[in-house]
Amino acid sequence: MNDQTLIGSLVMAAVIALLIGFFIRRLATGWRNRVARQAELIGNLPALPDSVGPVLTGPTKGLYVGSTIAPHWNDKVAAAALGFRAKAVLTRYPEGMMLQRSGIGPIWIPDESIVAVRSERAIAGKALTHDGIVAIRWRLASGTEIDTGFRADDRGEIGKWVVSTSGNEEDV
Repeated sequence: MNDQTLIGSLVMAAVIALLIGFFIRRLATGWRNRVARQAELIGNLPALPDSVGPVLTGPTKGLYVGSTIAPHWNDKVAAAALGFRAKAVLTRYPEGMMLQRSGIGPIWIPDESIVAVRSERAIAGKALTHDGIVAIRWRLASGTEIDTGFRADDRGEIGKWVVSTSGNEEDV
């Protein structure tokens, strides 16, 4: 390899590295701006209760897919650490639902905040060819409704999570 080819290759590698760094920085800036925009809209998540009653449904192992601002299935929530996917366990108690995420922390959804529980094909960051995502629509203290998505490891368990707003189980 001659000197001109080596210099040209190094310049090209430096330009590519700068472009990659530029795009990564823009992605991070966009994510931070989304968090700032949503901070007031989302507010604080409900606190975990001191004690809960007996388990009504679950525990079901799976993947916390993310949360979106209802009814827009592709408007992902980044605020309040709701934007990160994680392995999770979903459990229902008389007082509400607990979504225990590994590495991030749990999400408590009080029963009185739950608007609907349904199965979906898609939520921001995850799309399936079948109804395989449990979408829990619930109202935050700020008044904003969000959909929280959970994909069970066993698709057969989705039917027991699909619940009407009155709390009666539906057959899927």
